[in-house]
Amino acid sequence: MAKHVYNSAKTFRQAFTVPNAQALKWFPGHMLKGMERIQATLKDIDCVVEVHDARIPISGRNPNFRNILSLRPHLLLLNKADLVDLNSSQKETITTMLRSEGVDTVFFTDLRQFQQNKFLKTRILPKIIELTESRPRFSREGLNEFNILVIGVPNVGKSTLINTLRWANLGRKGKASSVGAIAGVTRSVMSKIKVKTEPPMYIVDTPGILTPKIPDIETGMRLALCSCLPDYLVEEENIVDYLLYWMNRRGLFRYVDYYQMDAPTDSHLELLAHVAFEKKKVNKVKDVATNEYKMMPNFKEAAMIVLKAFREGHLGGFLLDDDKI
Repeated sequence: MAKHVYNSAKTFRQAFTVPNAQALKWFPGHMLKGMERIQATLKDIDCVVEVHDARIPISGRNPNFRNILSLRPHLLLLNKADLVDLNSSQKETITTMLRSEGVDTVFFTDLRQFQQNKFLKTRILPKIIELTESRPRFSREGLNEFNILVIGVPNVGKSTLINTLRWANLGRKGKASSVGAIAGVTRSVMSKIKVKTEPPMYIVDTPGILTPKIPDIETGMRLALCSCLPDYLVEEENIVDYLLYWMNRRGLFRYVDYYQMDAPTDSHLELLAHVAFEKKKVNKVKDVATNEYKMMPNFKEAAMIVLKAFREGHLGGFLLDDDKI
């Protein structure tokens, strides 16, 4: 099998193209309004917590945030860290790169896990207080309360952070902030949400905001692969095509075993057809030439299955930005 994979790798694509690159330039109106509201809110903010996806620690972070946050302590949570295999050297390199861009502190988190409650209470909240008290608070000097602005691109875990903090510290069930697996769930800058009593601590949620100009196709596709862009916009089949390209280029063929294929493939349609028939995602279609019915693969449903497997870590824990660190 290893020899077969090695020989197949020689024929794989060396570059990726997407049918509709314009689809990667998603910047709806609520994002522009969100940036304006963030700037207006900043005078009442003590610390900024940015949430980003650990699989793309460099790609997709909005550079416009740097311009408006320079006077506030800036803590970055690289969330969904359970979905990427990172060694200590890689973590150190990523942290050093991000600090050079003005981030004060970097944490690797998985906010969906119950065990993170203690981590949030004993590490992240104290660090927020420490960072805030280490810098001038300007008009908020002497106040015994903390206002935290949560920012980030869509669907990286901002609302999950807020709800987890609220539950861990106040014991309140229910969702104070909307959570969803679709990019763009939070659409406006919300009022303050109380997440801690002593000292009083409030969080302001914001909509996920992308940069208006995604610099290149690879960055855009990595954002799409991590659900930071809506699947329908880029189209599920195209996102799977990029995933297949990315894995093949690095000799990562777990999809072959996971879907019980005979060998790697450079064709996403071949992969999707295999998955469609294996998972019984097929449509009965009449062939007008022969007047007979044939079973045709449903490529979209198969693509949704593959993307779900990737996003849940079944195909491996991948650092998509491995070429940037």
